[in-house]
Amino acid sequence: MTGIPKHLPHELTPRQIVAELDKYVIGQDRAKRSVAIALRNRWRRLQVGSGLREEIMPNNIILIGPTGVGKTEIARRLARLANAPFIKVEASKFTEVGYVGRDVESIVRDLTEYAVTMVKAERRAEVNDKAKEMTEERILDLLIPPTRKRPQTGFDASEAVPAEGDENQATREKFRRRLRSGELDERMIELDVPASDGPLMQVIGPVNLEEMGVNLQDLFGNLMPKKTKRRKVSISEGRVILSNEEAQKLIDQESVVKEALQRVENSGIVFLDEIDKIAGARGQTAGPDVSREGVQRDLLPIVEGSNVMTKYGMVKTDHVLFIASGAFHHAKPSDLIPELQGRFPIRVELNSLTEDDFLKILTLPQNALIKQYAALLATEGVTLEFREDGIQEIAKVATEVNEQVENIGARRLHTIMTTLLEDILFNAPDEIPEKTILVDRNLVQTRLTNVVRNRDLSRYIL
Repeated sequence: MTGIPKHLPHELTPRQIVAELDKYVIGQDRAKRSVAIALRNRWRRLQVGSGLREEIMPNNIILIGPTGVGKTEIARRLARLANAPFIKVEASKFTEVGYVGRDVESIVRDLTEYAVTMVKAERRAEVNDKAKEMTEERILDLLIPPTRKRPQTGFDASEAVPAEGDENQATREKFRRRLRSGELDERMIELDVPASDGPLMQVIGPVNLEEMGVNLQDLFGNLMPKKTKRRKVSISEGRVILSNEEAQKLIDQESVVKEALQRVENSGIVFLDEIDKIAGARGQTAGPDVSREGVQRDLLPIVEGSNVMTKYGMVKTDHVLFIASGAFHHAKPSDLIPELQGRFPIRVELNSLTEDDFLKILTLPQNALIKQYAALLATEGVTLEFREDGIQEIAKVATEVNEQVENIGARRLHTIMTTLLEDILFNAPDEIPEKTILVDRNLVQTRLTNVVRNRDLSRYIL
């Protein structure tokens, strides 16, 4: 046994990962390359012999760049590409142990919970066909109860013709065909479904059971009988309920947990956003900075590698990959405590967006803003067409406002597009007789020039 999970997608090379990210994130090639290499190295490590494999540690990454340049978007898209446990957390949500709030170990607990859900979904897909068959039989049992075999008496018992059983079976087959065709979907049946339990108790104190990774229902589930209640549901709704029940019976929960823990330890990825919010000028010991530096100290053992207790068992974080990001407007990476800086050896600086970048963001990605607004208005029967000169003018305005007011990157396009199309979005479809609206340079200048020139006004509108 090599212990190599079979779930990792070896077909995604670094170049292919970057190509996928290019569909949604414009520019920032260095950041994409670093992330792609780190993701591929997860698979490479697991192909190495067992002796050296444990010694290969992940190179954690810290992405540095102004807001709105694609740091969080890279994380969102990476989560879909990584066929591995992946969570994105905000560093500012955590507090030092002893303060009210979530401690950093809950990151590992959340990652483990996600991995268990992920493996369950895969196992559910494997047993789905079998669960459907069993569900169909249970529904037929409710509609046409099977005949019970009665003991035969007398000398002619062996010659008795089970006419009643054959008739029942023929009726079941007839209903099976109607069930599969959907004719019976609206018929009502009665089911025993688990009763939803309210909260068992409220723990008073700085530590709650969720943070300890303890589930009261699991603790006392065997002591208290499970409550069920009788419900009348349609067959289409009952099919979903029964299918879930049958799938749960077919899935081996112990093997699910074992596989999930292995995935977390070998291929888990944590994206730690807003890490600059827990950085402060060193030497300050007043106010919130006490907790900020405490959060950094608490992160050290998690990032370096330690054992964290979860409700599914102990999890080792030695090989979990951490990708941190931050704008670092008011703080510098050097404001992090030196030990934490050393845990993130790869630093990548993301560039501010230029006018050409805005032009590409508006047109190239599959989820480009102009495509989104065109799709929204198409639902009203209005065709929104963007001329090339209009798109160039929008990119130019976004660049100017970012330079004059505050650089918020690509997020500026959302505010500009909303201001530009506000009247159209409000009046459609009642007050717009034209079915086709052209957005060109003249329309953009008419709607936005006065707002851009008035710097005080643009602070509030754009």
